[in-house]
Amino acid sequence: MAKLIVNTEKKGAKINRNIYGHFSEHLGRCIYNGLFVGKDSPIPNVNGMRTDVVEVLRQIRVPVLRWPGGCFADEYHWKDGVGPQETRKRMVNTNWGGVVEDNSFGTHEFMELCRQIGCEPYVNGNVGSGTVQEMSEWVEYMTFDGVSPMAEARKRNGRE
Repeated sequence: MAKLIVNTEKKGAKINRNIYGHFSEHLGRCIYNGLFVGKDSPIPNVNGMRTDVVEVLRQIRVPVLRWPGGCFADEYHWKDGVGPQETRKRMVNTNWGGVVEDNSFGTHEFMELCRQIGCEPYVNGNVGSGTVQEMSEWVEYMTFDGVSPMAEARKRNGRE
């Protein structure tokens, strides 16, 4: 007969909080009409993010949010998703139904969503059609505090 002994005095291993992170992809209504409705939507929102969805994600304390997803990331080019939304390059999302992606949810919108939720951003790179240089420039665009071409572009696009 097997025995199980439980020692309630001994603490167990601590689980890294990031294991409970979440994933967001341009699939179905995850992004558009799910997380993001745009600033002019009649659906209650703050800076385009649905307030009801943000509130629930805050309540469950999402520690980290991954974007632009899985398969979609392999055809996503981040420069198409920055700058004025009305001038962003459109593309066909060949992974999820061939729908037209207008890139109105891009890097700045993702960072705003993470700010509202109170979580860490996690961007995954395009390993399908992107390059190491493209990923390097994206990291520089998002994180570099000094003077550089990508940091200056970020500031021109409205984010310090």
